[in-house]
Amino acid sequence: MSIIICIIIVTILSTLLLTLVKESKKAYVALFAVIINVILSSFIAIPALIGSSFEQSFYGGTVFVNIPLRVDPLSAWFILLMDITVLTGILYGSQYMKAYKNQSSNLTMHFASYILNHFAMISIYIVQNSFALLCVWELMAITSFLLIIFEHHKIDTLKAGINYLIQSHISIMFMTMGFIWVNSFTGSFDFNAITTYTSTVSPAVSFLLFLCFFVAFAIKAGFVPFHTWLPYAHPTAPAHVSGVMSGVIIKLGIYGILRILLLIKGDYMAMGYFILVISVITGIYGVILAIVQHNIKKLLAYHSIENIGIIGIGIGLGCIGLGLNNFYLSFAGFGGAMLHTLNHSLFKSLLFYCAGTIYQATHTLNIERLGGLIKKMPQTTILFLIAALAICGLPPFNGFISEFLIYSGLFKGVLSGQISSTIFFITAILGLVIIGGLAMLCFTKAFGIIFLGNERHHLPENIKEAKPLMLFPKYIIVLFILLIGVLPQFVVFLVSKPALLFTGKNSILTQPIEYIQTFQFVGIGAITLILLSLMILWIKKLVTKPAIVSVSPTWGCGYKTESPKLQYTANSFVRPFRKLISPILQMNKKENKIEGVFPKQIHSETHPYDKLEAVLIDTPLMYLKGFLGKFKFLQNGKAQFYILYGMIFIFLIITLPVLVGAIFYVIELIKQI
Repeated sequence: MSIIICIIIVTILSTLLLTLVKESKKAYVALFAVIINVILSSFIAIPALIGSSFEQSFYGGTVFVNIPLRVDPLSAWFILLMDITVLTGILYGSQYMKAYKNQSSNLTMHFASYILNHFAMISIYIVQNSFALLCVWELMAITSFLLIIFEHHKIDTLKAGINYLIQSHISIMFMTMGFIWVNSFTGSFDFNAITTYTSTVSPAVSFLLFLCFFVAFAIKAGFVPFHTWLPYAHPTAPAHVSGVMSGVIIKLGIYGILRILLLIKGDYMAMGYFILVISVITGIYGVILAIVQHNIKKLLAYHSIENIGIIGIGIGLGCIGLGLNNFYLSFAGFGGAMLHTLNHSLFKSLLFYCAGTIYQATHTLNIERLGGLIKKMPQTTILFLIAALAICGLPPFNGFISEFLIYSGLFKGVLSGQISSTIFFITAILGLVIIGGLAMLCFTKAFGIIFLGNERHHLPENIKEAKPLMLFPKYIIVLFILLIGVLPQFVVFLVSKPALLFTGKNSILTQPIEYIQTFQFVGIGAITLILLSLMILWIKKLVTKPAIVSVSPTWGCGYKTESPKLQYTANSFVRPFRKLISPILQMNKKENKIEGVFPKQIHSETHPYDKLEAVLIDTPLMYLKGFLGKFKFLQNGKAQFYILYGMIFIFLIITLPVLVGAIFYVIELIKQI
């Protein structure tokens, strides 16, 4: 039996079984289904990544007789990284959702949506027919929406879910326009028709088609200015859903862009410059907004936008490398982008899982209300710190490897002697430097305020570390983070396989060897650093073991107080930076006025708001509401008016075709005269 058929059967049976089992068993049904589908999809992906591409036809009914199913190294790479995050997500989520064990119907819908969402993503990576892709993309969008609105009794959650659903369908609309465009000239829904069509038209037409698809996939990925749904959907969804959304669902947009670049034949230089500029803006803008956030998950959501910018810089570099016929740049760009896609799915999902653990322990996501959690949740503290160091691109963690690849390609581009491209390469290097520096500032703030010091607000007394089953998937992710960071040779060699698809030449195979030699030195250095650190800690433990340890309060400099207000807050920590970037921020401040000789206690809050969202979405919506408001008189609650509207509508439906036909008849008579 075909593996694809097996995946479909497992998905259907497990979804039906969820309606029959008890609440305590629903998570295990979902876990079993995901594990089976991960194994089955890996049977396809692993051979395809090594070199044995998978191809099969699926009967699609009377309209679409054969739907081509293909898995090349690009699809295989994304399937495998998706499977890792979806698997850790359900392992974590099965424990996380125990807090909602009394919501039977909600849990059934949630886990069914999770299984169907996994199936939809597998299908997106396999299907090579545009109509079939739109169908499974719609399934992915709807199931993601249902996952987001799990706590649908909250108004903010519903708003975030509807916002996501609307923008997802705008994405589908642009995708549909692109596929219809190609089909109208080729008569085919096969992906290969895009290559056939763009090979016969001018580069300008190919670029316009590319822009149509880019907008569609950029909305899903979260490129600026198409990012506005992302900071709302991530914070409101359950933690494991946020991890999967940031780790793999938004990467569907990255896959779409890479797939289109693989299919479209056109001016790669123009496409590369365009992607590079958009990506630098996305990365810098995302990290700027992340720094000023007070909600942990919203902060992480903006960092997803930042990392999408880094991935986009790699894709832009790869396109320019193709345009310059420079295989070194192509590999560094595409290879670095795909490797960072994997790395980001690992450390960002880990950060969201840690945020979920913090939320269930403290019942808040507000950074300003936290503090001192290192004493109560030491393992979560270490896990969060490792993920934070990885996302900042520091060795010996995985984020350093992918960013090093992209950096090395950009520096090689500067040295290539192409003056027109050098300006863009230098801009991208400066952008990456700014992104990296600001990311370190942001996570210094987040880690310091959340875990260090004393609690800044009264927290529950029973805060304790998460249970082992909740920590287990986090340690799996840490293992991958360390393995890629310390022994990157294997993963760099694997990522060269999909990179080969873009160059079409075997000469690119010499490039991974050069990179692997560099990474071997980095890996050896990282291992040496870790071993030295462990040895120093061991020696310290031996030396200090006989010593008597005494604990006493910290010297208060002559002024002893227990007030947590004397500590840094998240807002005060980044206040100098916020003042520096105030022209591009919109800060909404709420505070009481100081009145009287002896004023009462006042309360002050600042809430950052995305100025691009205010300009591009809020302002047009305000004018639209104002325009529609002029027609409120039509909805006056009187039945006779509604009957009149119906009669007018029927009259217009009958008379308009007659009037149009008469007009055309008169025009024809005039032409004859």
